[in-house]
Amino acid sequence: MMSQVQNYIKKRAEKSEEFVHLMGIEEAKLDVALKLAELRKSAGLTQKQLAQKIGKPQSTISRVETGEMNPSIELVIELAQGLDKKLVINFE
Repeated sequence: MMSQVQNYIKKRAEKSEEFVHLMGIEEAKLDVALKLAELRKSAGLTQKQLAQKIGKPQSTISRVETGEMNPSIELVIELAQGLDKKLVINFE
């Protein structure tokens, strides 16, 4: 059974290619936010600890993880390095 939100998205997507495009962008941003939070937690780091490792305020980490901030590629690379990871981009 579709939720009201899912139903709304489906109807809007049927009517607007721009909406589909914008939803794809938002989905990708959310994927980045969730993945960074997952990696940070699995590394046993708090937002504050990760922020200190990369020389950024804790609020930056929070804003990225909540999707409030659209991080630059440079910031994503810094976050990856702070998590002892390498950024790998995969287009599917």
